[in-house]
Amino acid sequence: MGSFYPGKNCRVLSIFLLLQASSLFAQTKTYSLLNLINSAENYLPVLMQKKAIADAAQSTITDTKHSFLPQLKFGEQLNIGSANSVAGSFFTFGMTPSTSGSIRGDNNAQPVTGNVAVLYSEYELDNFGLNGAKLNNAKAYVNLATADLKKEAYFIDLNVAKLYLNILKNQYRAGSDQQNIDRYTSIYTVIQALTLSGIKAGSDSSLAKAELSKTKISYNQTLGVVGQLKEQLSYLTGIPARLLELDSLAINSFSGKLVAANFPRDTVNNPLIDYYVKRKDILLANQSLIKKSYLPKILLASSVWARGSAIQYNDQYKSLAYGLGYQRYNYAAGLAFTYNLFNGIYKKDKLATNRYELQASEFELQQQKLALNSATLQADNTLHTTMANLTELPVQLHAAEATYQQKLAQYKAGLISLIDLTNASFVLYRSQTDYIETLNDWYQAQLDKAASTGNLIQFIQTIK
Repeated sequence: MGSFYPGKNCRVLSIFLLLQASSLFAQTKTYSLLNLINSAENYLPVLMQKKAIADAAQSTITDTKHSFLPQLKFGEQLNIGSANSVAGSFFTFGMTPSTSGSIRGDNNAQPVTGNVAVLYSEYELDNFGLNGAKLNNAKAYVNLATADLKKEAYFIDLNVAKLYLNILKNQYRAGSDQQNIDRYTSIYTVIQALTLSGIKAGSDSSLAKAELSKTKISYNQTLGVVGQLKEQLSYLTGIPARLLELDSLAINSFSGKLVAANFPRDTVNNPLIDYYVKRKDILLANQSLIKKSYLPKILLASSVWARGSAIQYNDQYKSLAYGLGYQRYNYAAGLAFTYNLFNGIYKKDKLATNRYELQASEFELQQQKLALNSATLQADNTLHTTMANLTELPVQLHAAEATYQQKLAQYKAGLISLIDLTNASFVLYRSQTDYIETLNDWYQAQLDKAASTGNLIQFIQTIK
């Protein structure tokens, strides 16, 4: 995770601490942050779901294009029944059959057959931009689905990176715990020797044993936290927790001083912003679609049909078989102009609804930008604080190490009590853990800033 302690003595102590942590979790294979992210992006079903939704949205573009094709319908009908009609018009009632001709003084119940076949075609010659609006609307949904996929992957990458850093932090913490155990084991050994020689009281031995047990409990708890974090990382990556051994950043990067990356704000390609932009784009496309949907349409219609009937032109009834053939053939073609005179009202209502939704989408986008800007500023503040602390902590750690060695020598000489020695050991342990926590805070702040500014992938690529 970076160099722990500037200066020769501190650096040696850092290497020792990290090697201790690494030896605790030795496995045959280690995983880099990039390995883990690639595994998560190819494993999690939620990303496969988002990908399928994006593919479905893409298919609607082809479906929309095909909806522009002409209509070509064929129908053929055979029937048998009576044929009686009267002059006059009426509105049909759905299933009311149509009877042509056969106007006479009396009803005739004699059955007759009829046959009709029709081939009808209709094509919108011009709908004043409606087709283009439909296509743009379909593309807007594809863009939204794609942006949603990228946003979901972005959050997953961020969560994997956070877990990665937290696991490393706790592994280093376990290394510090192990050092603490070693110190108290050494103290306990010294006390036993002094007690057996009669120099120290037996109570010191009991107290040292209690402190040693306490450090082992802390070590076990740290291992438990590592196990929990690995289970969470296993859930995201599909890699069994028992096989998750992470590569160590710190051992590979003793540069002495950490340098914060200057991540510029990317408001164009940031998935956390682009998703809300695409949601707004859909409403803009829908606004255009509404306007175009209520414009007139110019249609080209054509039809060819044939008809047969068992009743002849002179009202002569033929055999039933006669009506099954075709006796008359016709064709027609024409242009039609259609427009609903109330379309202006319908369009106004739908545009009003869409306008409010568009306003809400704009406010949602502004809120997201505001939240990301705040997150960036908070990350900058954390970086400033941690950098200041990382300058002081090595001094504290070096002093604590020197103090502990001095107190240990004084205790052996009988100049101080065990309480003074355990206090010095605690200060050293706290200095080590403070450095680990602060260094992790620095990396987490770098990660948060990279995520909020849209530079998460660039940050991940620097973690090698």
